[in-house]
Amino acid sequence: MSGVRLSAPTFEHHHSGLGIEQTRPRLSWRFHVAEGLTTPRDWRQTQYEVECLIGDAPKSTPYHVQSEHSVLVPWPAQTLAPQQSARVRVRCSGVSGTGEEQLTEWSDAATVETALVEQTAWKARFITSAQRGSPDGPLRPLRFRKNLSLPVHRGKPSKARLYITALGIFDAYIDGQRVSDELLAPGWTDYKHRLSYRVTDVTHLLENDTDHSLCVEVAEGWYCGRLGFEGGHRCLYGDTLAVLAQLDIWYEGDGVPVSFCSDSSWICAESAIQKSEFYDGETYDAAAEWDWTSISAEVTGNRWGSTKEVTWPKTRLYCPDMPPVRITQTLEPKEIFTGTSGKTVIDFGQNLVGKVLIKSIQIPRGEQVTFRHAEVMEKGELGTRPLREAKAEDIYISSGQTCSEWTPAFAFHGFRYVQVDGWAPNNSDIAALVMHTDMKRRGHFSCSNQWVNKLHENVDWSMRGNFVSIPTDCPQRDERLGWTGDIQVFTPTASFLYDTTSFLSSWLEDVMAEQLEEGKGGIPPFVVPILPLGSWPHMPAAIWDDVTVLTPKDVFDYGSDNSILARQLPSMLAWLDEAVDRGEDGLWKRERWQLADWLDPTAPPEDPGASRTDCVLVADAYLVHVTRTMSNVCSHLNKVDLAKKYAQVLPWRFNRLYPDPEKLQVAALELAKQVQYAKFRISTGFAGTPVICYALTSVCEPQLAYRMLLEKMCPSWLYPVSMGATTIWERWNSMLPDGSINSGDMTSFNHYALGSVANWLHKTVGGISPAEPGWKVVRVRPVPGGNLTHANVSFDGPYGLVRCSWKLSDSQSDGSCAFQLELTIPPNSTAIVTLPSELKQTLDATGEESRSHYGSGIHVLECRCTLATWPPRAKYSLDRGEDDRLTIADGLIEAH
Repeated sequence: MSGVRLSAPTFEHHHSGLGIEQTRPRLSWRFHVAEGLTTPRDWRQTQYEVECLIGDAPKSTPYHVQSEHSVLVPWPAQTLAPQQSARVRVRCSGVSGTGEEQLTEWSDAATVETALVEQTAWKARFITSAQRGSPDGPLRPLRFRKNLSLPVHRGKPSKARLYITALGIFDAYIDGQRVSDELLAPGWTDYKHRLSYRVTDVTHLLENDTDHSLCVEVAEGWYCGRLGFEGGHRCLYGDTLAVLAQLDIWYEGDGVPVSFCSDSSWICAESAIQKSEFYDGETYDAAAEWDWTSISAEVTGNRWGSTKEVTWPKTRLYCPDMPPVRITQTLEPKEIFTGTSGKTVIDFGQNLVGKVLIKSIQIPRGEQVTFRHAEVMEKGELGTRPLREAKAEDIYISSGQTCSEWTPAFAFHGFRYVQVDGWAPNNSDIAALVMHTDMKRRGHFSCSNQWVNKLHENVDWSMRGNFVSIPTDCPQRDERLGWTGDIQVFTPTASFLYDTTSFLSSWLEDVMAEQLEEGKGGIPPFVVPILPLGSWPHMPAAIWDDVTVLTPKDVFDYGSDNSILARQLPSMLAWLDEAVDRGEDGLWKRERWQLADWLDPTAPPEDPGASRTDCVLVADAYLVHVTRTMSNVCSHLNKVDLAKKYAQVLPWRFNRLYPDPEKLQVAALELAKQVQYAKFRISTGFAGTPVICYALTSVCEPQLAYRMLLEKMCPSWLYPVSMGATTIWERWNSMLPDGSINSGDMTSFNHYALGSVANWLHKTVGGISPAEPGWKVVRVRPVPGGNLTHANVSFDGPYGLVRCSWKLSDSQSDGSCAFQLELTIPPNSTAIVTLPSELKQTLDATGEESRSHYGSGIHVLECRCTLATWPPRAKYSLDRGEDDRLTIADGLIEAH
């Protein structure tokens, strides 16, 4: 047997395999090596065998396939019926560098089960309270209940599934136990087009007894709650809270389930939660609480009322592949202190997204405790001005009894600090719960410079906080919207750090649905799901609307799924062929206003779009890039004519922007000069920041890129770190050096867009990136520089773990040093490696770098390389003052 091991197979991009919509789901498996063994050299798969046990079949069926593919391979067995399951395992044959054929052991088995698949499979009906009238302000959450009596003679259920969704967000209980750990279900989609439902295995909750209670609590969430800035809007999708629930129970030997469905026989009551809003927070009255979920709960009396069925919404119900929002971490208080006004403030040490957890509290009946949230402190008090019109406060009203483990049910906040009024907690009384969509972590980076490591850690925290059901701009103020430009620039970074394929694929479906609505002209909205944005017009805009092409391609590069490109192709075509507002030359019209390099650091606080760089130049550069990307996408889809169409328009447009090699050399020198004149400080916004370090590296000035990276004076990536930031800021100077908050109306301390530099850390500093979509072929090209003496990067991708670690030693007076690289490539993958000594050091477009190809295994490579002078010096005109001085000590860089 081979030392190569296989992971249990996964299905499509589904997070668990339970509740998949595809009846012929594609399979993937990853490679690793048995403990105590080393990765075999040059091992590649030649064939695989899949064993499927479908439903209650008496035995499994094997399927043999001659193929090297191990990612998204076709389903080999019969088509699955709705609600049908299959157990699947796989093994492979492969050839190592010795030419010996080797057979792996069988992987662990994994189970896949289809969802209801068709809307006609729903027997349940949407129901709401029969007593509630028209809404006036926030909607109080509703509680729904149904008592169930299972057939006594059937014995224990062999399988039970709860299919459930809501108009609003919900928690579900059976006999008082929550059926899952998901929060904010069913999540935020464009409810006009799509509404997701959940499938939960509840077999274990029905094993004992025959009488049970099924209870659901529904709050307004994104469906009815206030959304948007400038006061926002309520009830954008509807003004009625409703639930749809279907409990299907199977018994041994019977293929037809017993169903319990939501209908007008259910009962309903108002919740003890008085209100629960994303912007303003949740108010919970423990004195009004009662036992409403257990089987023994009283189901008569004044609390309970009747329900009524509501019209089925004109939307498609679907079961999502993406993982749910969960609590992923608990943080204890770092410090509890008294603010300047005498208020108790808790510092959790990290700007996070989530909510507080009261572990234990006892105060007199009717008294209340208020928890006010903020990301920063200002002059000894909570810095709440950046929240704008969001209150961000939760209120707990006491019953007089000891309360344990209370947390808001349907609210979340962006915060590091919590002011507590009405209670004096100890460290052991309270905690912070971190919540986000529970994606699998894939990528890691570290290096010898702890400032850079902190910057990377901040990027990770900002991503987690803004990946709550959809990719948002910020998590704290009266916004929290799916701005297209933010995620467009950040997708490569996000897709390296986490497996975002199902998350972003789902969101892109909403982008396309909104964009292709009649009358939209193929123009995507600035935010998805769409909602009114005050004075913001519906207009085409580069960078933001380029998400239609660039983000699907980035998702494809990290997941190698052509079907996502094929599905999004109408969106891409509509944008480039219909919506771009072109002039006579085919580029953007000069008079078209653009967001362009949004939040350029020179832009005044009141005008964040006033960038120094010509906005149409930025838009045209992006248009060239997007057109080239579109040609590449069409090639991957075998759309030969379309690929040629978009390729043929490139040379002329490209030459118009970047004429000839000689002028390109002049531009490169000018870029280097401008960076030095700026004292290595940032002068770019949303558009330029993701590419500035790449641009410097590509014109053979990597030391200037490192010098920008390591600058600590504002504006720079490390200035926020020097100010104690634990996430990425919206503005380079969201907090000023004196500790006061930027006066701009847009001042968030948790925005990931400017953290897109992390992609350069992964690809250039660490040195790994996909040479082909899906990471079957890895490009390894580290470019050392700055004061970094080592770096480590890893990516646990579709084929297995890629790891690259390099270090410098033996520095000589001539600038040369020894470079050592340790590289791990998983089985069935290869790498294209360029060592620093082989890097091409010219702008001449002809010729190739020296590159070597390596198969799987652990490779230790060495060379001597010569780095440019460090630190590079700034350039100054006569009115710019003296040169700056740098000292390098303890692995850190200090600017004076």
